[in-house]
Amino acid sequence: MPNISDEIAFLDATAQASLVRKGEVSAQELVNASIECIELLNPQLNAVIAPLFDQAITAAEKVDKDAVFAGVPFVLKDLVSECSGSPRTDGSGFIKGRYISEQDNELVSRYKKAGLIILGKTNSSEFGLLPTTEPACHGATRNPWDTSRGTGGSSGGSAAAVATAMVAAGHANDGGGSIRIPASCCGLVGLKPTRGRNSLAPNYGDIAGGIICEHAVTRSVRDSAILLDATSGPVPGEPYMLDTPQLSFAEAAKREPGKLRIGFDTVALNGVSADPDCITATHKVAKQLEQAGHIVEQASPTVDGMKLFAAFGKVMAGYLGWCIEGWSQRLDRMPEEKDFEPVTWRMYEHSKQQTSAEYLLAQQAIQSVCRDFSKFFTQYDLWLSPTLLKPPVPLDYFSYTYETRHQHNARLGDFTAFTLIANASGHPAISLPLHWNDDNLPIGVHFTGRYGDEATLLGIATQLEQMLPWSHRRPPVCQDK
Repeated sequence: MPNISDEIAFLDATAQASLVRKGEVSAQELVNASIECIELLNPQLNAVIAPLFDQAITAAEKVDKDAVFAGVPFVLKDLVSECSGSPRTDGSGFIKGRYISEQDNELVSRYKKAGLIILGKTNSSEFGLLPTTEPACHGATRNPWDTSRGTGGSSGGSAAAVATAMVAAGHANDGGGSIRIPASCCGLVGLKPTRGRNSLAPNYGDIAGGIICEHAVTRSVRDSAILLDATSGPVPGEPYMLDTPQLSFAEAAKREPGKLRIGFDTVALNGVSADPDCITATHKVAKQLEQAGHIVEQASPTVDGMKLFAAFGKVMAGYLGWCIEGWSQRLDRMPEEKDFEPVTWRMYEHSKQQTSAEYLLAQQAIQSVCRDFSKFFTQYDLWLSPTLLKPPVPLDYFSYTYETRHQHNARLGDFTAFTLIANASGHPAISLPLHWNDDNLPIGVHFTGRYGDEATLLGIATQLEQMLPWSHRRPPVCQDK
C-alpha cells in the first residue's frame, strides 16, 4: 500500500483512529490506501460489490477528529443496511439495479457519527439465507486464507474485506450465525449482540421475531466493544427494550472476567459431532481457560434439537416470504422464478403454502426450546463450543438442485448447528479466532452468554486474545501482494 505501511493497514480500528487524532496519519491517507487495497485484491476475492469511493473521499476531507473512530475505513453489508445514495440488492437479482437508498438508516447514521468512512457495500448470500456468500447475482466471495474455499456467510464480503485490510472493520448482521460464521472462516472477531441491542429503525422494529440482529466483524475484541458502545441504544418505539449496561462495553472488555463456570461441548444440539480440527480448537481453549482459573466442565444445554431446527426452518421460510413480498411492493414488481436462485424460489413457494398459524406455532416452539436453553445459564456463565462443525468448506459446498435438496439441507443444519440457537433465544454470542489448523485455515471458537450479558463475553474474549493472540496473522493473499 503506497500511502501507508502494511503495519498501519492491519492495525485495528481503535489504533487507526488514534493515529488520525494524533495527526500521525490522515483520514485521506487511510481511505486512499483502502481504495488501493480494494482495487488490488477485490478482483481475486469479490468482497466489495458496490464501491462508494467518491462518497468516502468527500467524507474523509471533513472527518470529525474527535469521533471515536475518526477517519477509519469501513464497509456495509449489502443486506438491510440503508446508506443514502448507495445501491441495495440484498444479494438478489430481483432487486439488483432497481433500488437506491434515499436515506441512512439509524445504524448507518451512528456509524457515520462515530467517524467511520464507508467505502462500499459488501457481498451477501441472497436475502442472507445461506451460511456462505455465493449469490448468483454478484458471484462468490473467496476466502483469503484459501481462495478455493468460501468465506462463510452471509456476511462473507465484509469478513473478507476486514481480513485483508481493505478496511479495519465491517458491518455484518446475523440471523442464524451470519456474523459468527464468516468471522470463524476468515479469522476475525464476530459478536452477535443481545436481541434489540442495535436498532433496526426506521424501517423495521424487528425482523423474523427478533431472530436477525446487527453488528460487525472486527480484528480485535476492543473494536467490537467500542463499536457496540457507539451504535447500541434504542430509539422511540423499539419492540425490545434492554437495560442500560452498568459499564460501557469498552470498559467491560478491559475488566478481568473473574472466576467463571463454563460448560463446553463439541457435539451440537442436533447430535452431530464436530470435525477433529474444531474439537482440537475447543479443547485447546478449554484447557487455557482452566489454567487461567476458571471452572471448565463438559456440559451442554438440554434442548429438543429436532424441535428447534424444524421450527427455525418454518420461521425462516416466513422471513423469506416477508422479504420477497416486501420488495415486490416496494419495487411494484411481481416475483418470477427467473429472478431468484433455485433454493430461494423453492423456499418462497413453501412460505406461500405455510399458514400464519403454522408460523406462530413455530415461534411458540422456538420460545419453548429457548426456555430450556436459558436454564443452562442458571448453572453456567458461558457455553463454549466450536463456532462451526467444520473448517471453511469449498466453494459450491452448499449448491442446490432439487435432486440434491436433502444433502443441501443436511449440510446447512450441520454447518450452523452451534450458532442458530443464539438467534432463536436472543442471547449474545461471539466467535473468536483462537486456532488455525495444519492447512493454515482459521477455526473459530464460540461462546454464548446470558441474555443481556455481553460484558462477560467481552471480558473472557479479551483474556483469550491476550493468551492466544491472533493480530500477527496474515492471509496468504495479503502476503503475496
